[in-house]
Amino acid sequence: MNNIFKIFFLFTLGLIVISCSKDDNNNNVAPLRDYSEQYAKDLANVETFMKTHYMTVTNSPGATEDQNVTFTLIPSGGTQVSIWDDQNYPKKMREVTVNQNDVDIVYKMYYIELRQGTGKSPSNVDRVLTSYRGEYIFSTTEQVNGVDVTTLKSNQFEESINPQSYFNLTGVIRGWSEIFPQFKTGTYLGNSDGTISYNDFGAGVMFIPSGLAYFNSSPGGIPSYSPLIFSFKLYEIQRIDHDGDGIFSYQEDLNGDGYLYSFADGIPNPDNTNAPGTSVLIGPNKYSKENEVPDFLDVDDDGDYFTTKSEIKNISTGDSHPFADIPTCGGTGNGKKKHLDPSCHFQP
Repeated sequence: MNNIFKIFFLFTLGLIVISCSKDDNNNNVAPLRDYSEQYAKDLANVETFMKTHYMTVTNSPGATEDQNVTFTLIPSGGTQVSIWDDQNYPKKMREVTVNQNDVDIVYKMYYIELRQGTGKSPSNVDRVLTSYRGEYIFSTTEQVNGVDVTTLKSNQFEESINPQSYFNLTGVIRGWSEIFPQFKTGTYLGNSDGTISYNDFGAGVMFIPSGLAYFNSSPGGIPSYSPLIFSFKLYEIQRIDHDGDGIFSYQEDLNGDGYLYSFADGIPNPDNTNAPGTSVLIGPNKYSKENEVPDFLDVDDDGDYFTTKSEIKNISTGDSHPFADIPTCGGTGNGKKKHLDPSCHFQP
């Protein structure tokens, strides 16, 4: 692919604002801490919070689909079942490896599936319409019977009940883009009063260490280095064609795992057609990012100097083939769609 295209997409990707809110103007920054050490503290705090609090799932009066969530500290001697031990909504975990300061850190993110949903799942580069409530975990010390007792609590910093716009999962904190693909949308119906009723949507809770959230930044009153909790409902998604090549980005997920990344951590990018065999090993399990532009950001997916958009065009109509109808061809492609086979350019 022409280097100009590579530079353009990498530059565009670098401009993405890592934020859940559109207007984080007051974003104070604390001195940078060691990522590994801070992650160990965050994980301990998240797990302690889950073991010392119970969760209540309720619906507002007259509603059956709200899936509203509150967290309450289990009192001394209390018999409530903790979030950690709750089998009505058992916890799940997603691990993600992130390279920070040249150190690979395997982050654990716990999440709870209140309901998976019945519709379609977003990829991690789609847009989502979601209602949510955000809380941060903090430590507080209080005197109980004359003794200082330190406990973990949560404090709400943001809430969106009736969302009017979509969030691009490439422009939010990493925790969101890792968890939302695990859920599905539901159904919705317009009411005579102009409101919309949502049903069967995916709903859950995610617990995010600060390294996958804002870390040393402090947007919107969130203290630096705070682990975050988001309860959320996934109403709808929008598919995006990031490189404008006529193929939605989620359809360029070559290994079908629901996740696409600009660069894979430590290995050739599995969603880059022209990467295998071209990446250069530069250290233990480390590869050069040369030729590592993935298909969803690459206007020439197979690196044959013919744009993907031109290769998926139906010659007889001048329009692009629907993705399912993009033809394959002979040559050395072994049945690949022709925009992924560098030996196939001009066949209809």
